[in-house]
Amino acid sequence: MALFWWLCTCQFSKWVKLSRALKIMSKLISIGFLLLSIFSISAFAQQYRNISMSNRQELRQNNYSDASINSFKNVEYAVNWISRQSYELRNFIPDDKTRRELLRMIHYEATRYQLDPDLVLALIDVESDFNRFAISYVGASGLMQVMPFWKAQIGTDADSLFDPHTNIRYGCIILKIYLDMEKGDIPRALARYNGSLGSEKYSSAVLDLWRAKYRYVEAH
Repeated sequence: MALFWWLCTCQFSKWVKLSRALKIMSKLISIGFLLLSIFSISAFAQQYRNISMSNRQELRQNNYSDASINSFKNVEYAVNWISRQSYELRNFIPDDKTRRELLRMIHYEATRYQLDPDLVLALIDVESDFNRFAISYVGASGLMQVMPFWKAQIGTDADSLFDPHTNIRYGCIILKIYLDMEKGDIPRALARYNGSLGSEKYSSAVLDLWRAKYRYVEAH
């Protein structure tokens, strides 16, 4: 009888351990699917595209040019736009001064390359959650998740993609290249930026966020 109970106890103990193991495995699988859904939008990478030497030289000149432009049409618009977008970024960047400096930078670079600053904000939100040190498993880096191979195309190896100004300038140049390539088709240009041409998932995520959160409509 004692042997019987000992065997029963051993089997029950094994069953308990197996049950716990299955529960842990189930949780890990659930976490895996969750992470997959989180990173599936921005897990692709910009595709390498060889650019002619003449075009590279022009891009480098644009990248390092200190030509100043007034990106805001007037002071009132600047105050209103920065205040509105600063409010939207408050959960990403707690420091008010840092937020406003970044917003001026984004507006300047986007305008410089004939891009919608509001769209660039939505793209950064999707790409990095405004984390300047973000890096993907494929090596895309910084706020706009720029692939390192672009340094050889439009910059130098010394450029830091974790520097906000450098990263934003690179990202805006790249998006402009893709917009020109797609003759102004924003969804396709966004898909190229993400390396997911043929899928609408990434483009829709950026454009939905732009419409719902970042699109600034001037009050009249």
